[in-house]
Amino acid sequence: MIKLFQLQSSYLNVFINMSMNKTLIIFLIIFFCFSCSRNIDSENSKTVFKYNEASGISSLDPAFAVNQANIWGVNQLFNGLVQLDEKLEPKPCIAKSWNISDDGLTYTFNLRNDVFFHDNDAFENGKGRKVIADDFVYSFNRLLDPNVASPGAWIFNNVSNHQIPDSKKKIYSFKALNDSCLTLKLKHPFPPFLGLLSMQYCSVIPHEAVKKYGKDFRRNPVGTGPFKFKMWKEGVKLVYLKNENYFEKSDNEQLPFLDAVSITFLIDKQSAFLEFIKGKIDFMSGIDASYKDELLTKRGELNPKYKNKFKLISQPYLNTEYLGIMVDTTKSDFKDNPLIHKAIRKAINYGFDRKKMLRYLRNNIGTPGNYGMIPLGLPSFDSTKMFGYSYNPDKSRQLLIEAGFLDLDSLPEITLTTNSEYLDLCKYIQHQLGEIGISININVNPPASLKELKAQTKLPFFRASWIADYADAENYLSLFNSKNFCPNGPNYTHFANKEFDKLYENAQFQVNDSLRYIQYQKMSNLIMEESPVIILYYDRVLRFLQNNIYGLESNAMNLLTLKNVKKSK
Repeated sequence: MIKLFQLQSSYLNVFINMSMNKTLIIFLIIFFCFSCSRNIDSENSKTVFKYNEASGISSLDPAFAVNQANIWGVNQLFNGLVQLDEKLEPKPCIAKSWNISDDGLTYTFNLRNDVFFHDNDAFENGKGRKVIADDFVYSFNRLLDPNVASPGAWIFNNVSNHQIPDSKKKIYSFKALNDSCLTLKLKHPFPPFLGLLSMQYCSVIPHEAVKKYGKDFRRNPVGTGPFKFKMWKEGVKLVYLKNENYFEKSDNEQLPFLDAVSITFLIDKQSAFLEFIKGKIDFMSGIDASYKDELLTKRGELNPKYKNKFKLISQPYLNTEYLGIMVDTTKSDFKDNPLIHKAIRKAINYGFDRKKMLRYLRNNIGTPGNYGMIPLGLPSFDSTKMFGYSYNPDKSRQLLIEAGFLDLDSLPEITLTTNSEYLDLCKYIQHQLGEIGISININVNPPASLKELKAQTKLPFFRASWIADYADAENYLSLFNSKNFCPNGPNYTHFANKEFDKLYENAQFQVNDSLRYIQYQKMSNLIMEESPVIILYYDRVLRFLQNNIYGLESNAMNLLTLKNVKKSK
């Protein structure tokens, strides 16, 4: 295109500097216009999927797929041994099959022989080579390398290893039996392990590319995915092109269907929304308060005036929103905190109407949190076997009296710490609890500050959420295991219960899903009885699409997968 413009410019200079007849001038102008039109038409013939990432992408290295923005970016470029289907069940990817030993400790994967890395200068002659089992050994060991400092290293905490004598280095039990067979050995059985392997951290990468680019591999990614990296101007635009050599098919059709993916980084969500309205963005995930009422009805459905222009896909999202309570009575800072009384914690749980909160503040986006910590969307969720709390102000008042606060004026004020994004929800709860005699003071902190104070156990009462890292309820229940007290783990409430811990440990060895789910439900009920948390709601995935987008799958992990997407003209 550049060469064409240069050629056209030289022609124009000729007729400017020379005395030429009008016929030649007209001919050159027609030639110029026709050429530009032909190139624009050529570009418009490509199907480019466009979306905006307001939070920005910090790395395209799978070892740093730590947040949704990075995960979505990495997911289009890389593959792992397994992937999840729409029901969040593991299915083959680069591993065409696998076997798990009877004791649940040894995993053996048989690899496809038609998977190749993207073409790149890191390889001899620039041609991507075939993926072999040793590539996974390299990738997994790199994830555990302290020099890499990947936030995903925890995935392999349960992998068997041994110390090298006279060295701090460990040898992990990842072994390539041959080019197409890989084994992994665990220290203890862990039924959700296949789900962990589906995470983007566990993508296969070539050692040649890491050697060539070093730390700059983050912006020079080389994977096996349906799209390959083209260009990235950080904070402005990121472009992927179709991988013509991709190994997966759909109904005997070569994937992917799109020619390219274009990602912009508009920070202002209102500006991105306007771009979507104008049709310049194909996809939008979630919804901001500034345009919530414009796009959705009070019932959480798409505004009728947009039904001929957009599509809305919605389903349960593995995200539980809650209020956490520090219940560690050994901490001197909180000894006078009224929330050490279980009855008051339960009174708060009964003291506000979750259904009304969702209807008026979130346009019914989500499900009232009446069933415990485990969210809808997980197979172990069962509303008939898990109890929680629904609105019952009379029960709240009764519990306050049982706690010794017959005179409600003697109940000290309770401080709830949140960030500005959830201030409306907290004010709603403040108002409803005030009607039954519980006085709440709201302290608003920036998100980073709130996160830090929570990790340092300096907050007696705080707003929090938990988005699943992998599709198993163990992910949520680990927040209440006494071995996971923060700052060494995610137990921010310092909840400790011997019966819970015993059930938690036993569940790790239970390979029968149905029996393990029963144990999960018992643990959830124990948590709700002790009430170290007040569940607000279970979130929903919201995906808005232009009407010419087809085949975009949705899932409870809110993972963006574009290989099956089609875009019509």
